Amino acid sequence: MKHVKFRVNGEEKELDASPTQSLLDVLREDLLLTGTKRGCDSGECGACTVIMNGKAVNSCLVLASELDESEITTIEGLGKNVDDLHPLQKAFIERGAVQCGFCTPGIIMTAKAFLDLNPQPTEDQVRDAISGNLCRCTGYSKIVNAILASAAEMRKSKH
Repeated sequence: MKHVKFRVNGEEKELDASPTQSLLDVLREDLLLTGTKRGCDSGECGACTVIMNGKAVNSCLVLASELDESEITTIEGLGKNVDDLHPLQKAFIERGAVQCGFCTPGIIMTAKAFLDLNPQPTEDQVRDAISGNLCRCTGYSKIVNAILASAAEMRKSKH
């Protein structure tokens, strides 16, 4: 076991992590942050994407023992409630980019990390940025449109 101290959605956390425990397991089982979805458990689908130290990562591939002094943001850390949604969350709702919703948290977190680095992306750049996130329901047109719309909104509001 390794004792780790880290921040999740702005809150300090501490735990003893086993050598095989993933960040995904910590989030879902220990911290009860179930917005991060368990998909393939091999880094192929992107459903478990969170932001770790400013970068989108597949939480199923990050060992909990690597968390020490890290800053993690999950989907729960973006919009605290329906009246305070992040522009990405609003755009996904308004533009019909959500069907079953299973992939949505991972795609939104990937898009957030991407837009933080590239606030004025092209459609091709957005498609490339989310290429590691699989959606089986909507297709990607509405998702890409929602990300582009939220990028424009974020530039206006400096969110």
